Amino acid sequence: MAIKSSVLASLALFGSALAQSVDGSQYNNPTAGPPASFFAAATTVPVAALQSAAAKASTAAKDATYPINGDGGAPKSTIHSDWTNFSEGAAFVWVADMDVDCDGLDYKCKGNPDGQQNTNFGALAAYEVPFFVIPDKFGTTYANVLPGNNIGAIICNGKMFYGIYGDTDGDTPQVIGEASWLMARTCFPNDDLNGNSGHGAVDVTYILFTGKDAVLPSSALNKNYVTNFSTLRSMGDKLITALAKNLGLASGGGPSTTLTTKVSSTTTSTGSGSTSTSCSWAGHCIGKTHLRPR
Repeated sequence: MAIKSSVLASLALFGSALAQSVDGSQYNNPTAGPPASFFAAATTVPVAALQSAAAKASTAAKDATYPINGDGGAPKSTIHSDWTNFSEGAAFVWVADMDVDCDGLDYKCKGNPDGQQNTNFGALAAYEVPFFVIPDKFGTTYANVLPGNNIGAIICNGKMFYGIYGDTDGDTPQVIGEASWLMARTCFPNDDLNGNSGHGAVDVTYILFTGKDAVLPSSALNKNYVTNFSTLRSMGDKLITALAKNLGLASGGGPSTTLTTKVSSTTTSTGSGSTSTSCSWAGHCIGKTHLRPR
């Protein structure tokens, strides 16, 4: 009986680890957020091929073109609808920069003096939730297929991470290319991004899945936090795999999709060699053991 109980206990712990149910408040810290592995795409996803396909999208959606910032003469990005008619894995796609949005629970983040206490569908924690932002006009135009908390895939630095459509930009002019503190600093961990300092290059691919089947359920998300990252990751992998299949892209690893990080150093090994990286906080690099704040 003791052996049986021990085995059951071990299985319970193993199942709990797989589920990755979390107390979001434990990670709501600018230097101790969820590790990248919690919301990274599977290594079998053809990231480079998807990024290449996204760059070739050419059908502009309605109300789809916006500047990447509020400066006069700023470059503009257009949201494309080439991929929206698939029965599974349907998505809007665009390429933009990545500025930091801290609206919600963490509206007082560094460099964010004009933050708002709410996001569109709650008061998300920018330090804990990998969310991204779309222009308010676009969100209103497509509210029937973008009800909120839709899963998206972000390609940055040759890597793919899953997030949710959690907020809109209603500034004048409305801008495109924003993501939460967590998403931005995961994508660009060496750049000290904050509310007043973003990634200015227009080289980030945003894939926003449409329809109610692409919405992260309340069992994995509350008004402030992602509470089950395995649900986010599994739904993301399913949607992106369906999209890749629809586009005729083979899945598999490669320099842009396979990424492992040694626990003992900050050297990241990829298929094309080793590159030196630094983590935003202890355990944040993919593959490292996460250290929760105490």
